[in-house]
Amino acid sequence: MQDLAPLRRALISVSDKTGLVDLGRALAARGVELVSTGGTARALRQAGLDVRDVSEITGFPEMMDGRVKTLHPMVHGGLLALRDEGSHVAAMQEHGIPAIDLLVVNLYPFEATVASGAGYDDCVENIDIGGPAMIRAAAKNHGFVAVVTDPEDYSALLEEIAANDGATSHAFRQRLAQTAYGRTAAYDAAVSNWMAGALEMPNPRRRAFAGTLVQSLRYGENPHQGAAFYRDGSDRPGVATARQHQGKELSYNNINDTDAAFELVSEFLPTDGPACAIIKHANPCGVARGATLAEAYGRAYDCDRTSAFGGIIALNMKLDLATAQAITGIFTEVVIAPGADDDAIEHFASKKNLRLLTTPGLANPALPGLAFRQVAGGFLVQDRDNGMIAADDLRVVTRRAPRDAELADLLFAWKVAKHVKSNAIVYVKDQATVGVGAGQMSRVDSTRIAARKAQDMAEALGLDAPLTQGSVVASDAFFPFPDGLLAAAEAGARAVIQPGGSMRDDEVIKAADEAGLAMVFTGQRHFRH
Repeated sequence: MQDLAPLRRALISVSDKTGLVDLGRALAARGVELVSTGGTARALRQAGLDVRDVSEITGFPEMMDGRVKTLHPMVHGGLLALRDEGSHVAAMQEHGIPAIDLLVVNLYPFEATVASGAGYDDCVENIDIGGPAMIRAAAKNHGFVAVVTDPEDYSALLEEIAANDGATSHAFRQRLAQTAYGRTAAYDAAVSNWMAGALEMPNPRRRAFAGTLVQSLRYGENPHQGAAFYRDGSDRPGVATARQHQGKELSYNNINDTDAAFELVSEFLPTDGPACAIIKHANPCGVARGATLAEAYGRAYDCDRTSAFGGIIALNMKLDLATAQAITGIFTEVVIAPGADDDAIEHFASKKNLRLLTTPGLANPALPGLAFRQVAGGFLVQDRDNGMIAADDLRVVTRRAPRDAELADLLFAWKVAKHVKSNAIVYVKDQATVGVGAGQMSRVDSTRIAARKAQDMAEALGLDAPLTQGSVVASDAFFPFPDGLLAAAEAGARAVIQPGGSMRDDEVIKAADEAGLAMVFTGQRHFRH
């Protein structure tokens, strides 16, 4: 290993040609010999640069549609040879192997091919073999060789060699090597996970996940915890793919809560009207529809004005000025929406601490995907909860069936309950939440807490009756006993939606009938821990 390693020869073979010509010119200006392949070599020559073909070094032409070009001892020997090991140097001299001091490679666009919806054979054809092999070889030999796998590192490379008179330092090569191994690991993870899906293998023997750094965060959930934000490469609309228009850097908790808010509001199609979700600590404190987006926000806010302070607001439609003006009436951390009008953006500009994020659309709640969570010594993987319920899926189990307005509210409440921490209870009236009980160890406690918050809010609004009077209620899992259901009835609920499936369903149904409630079973639960 040596600290400063001069660059005399660079092997460049890239799919992404961004910045390629500028890099080639900068290296050539320092006297670095350029060795390349296929389309990369053509691009460099078209820019007027001298390029040596890899086939000239290996003595073999590129063959099999480019599948075989760099998988050769003349290439890998030049990447792997230890320059301070006598036997390695002797072998290079004996076999005429030229040392390669810099490898610039980015891989076949496998992830983009999959994202485009290409067929199985096209995806397989875009699995790079020679690229990862060279990257790993150069990264292993970072004592002497620099390896660059991302165009965004070109400027850092050029700054490094400018600072070191055409050489790279060991510390710099170490950082490049770590990035390189991260890239090949992410690439292999993408291939493996795609193939598991293509072969319908829900639980492959080995599972890997990878991401690309978006930003290093100030801290995690608490100031003593380090944290960072990574993007997984998917194009799902949301906080990871959103554009931030203003405001300070998002925190760990901001990102987590914004994701929860946007996933919830995406349950409500714009074609069914404006909708707003307000989130605090990953739980909704208000969700509503309205004739306008501003009205939807106001109705969501009226569910729990105390909790909404400092919350996260998600909208299912493009943010307009009237809604922006309403939102700035209180302190809000983040607003996320599928677009924003210029005058709304301008209005927010006066609120320096308010972050505005816009996305290219809503997240499709029905699409499949994976969710994972770390536990001590491992991690859990499950399908994303993309369960959807329509009116035709419901089973009426009481003597009284829900009226049309109640049915609409029941389906609304069910969508919200899916996004509330268990045990989850959600009261809804006229397409707006009026009480939310989240994360309690007892379902009865969730029922009563939601009702008490609704009563407090009614008093704050100067209303004569609790907001839950004449409401419907959703429970994310079955009522194991009648007590929770009866607590909801005492709060004024008139209809109930729940999964059913308890050993005491008959007792619960009997209690509902005696209380004059309408109740429907979904056959599907939404635990959220």
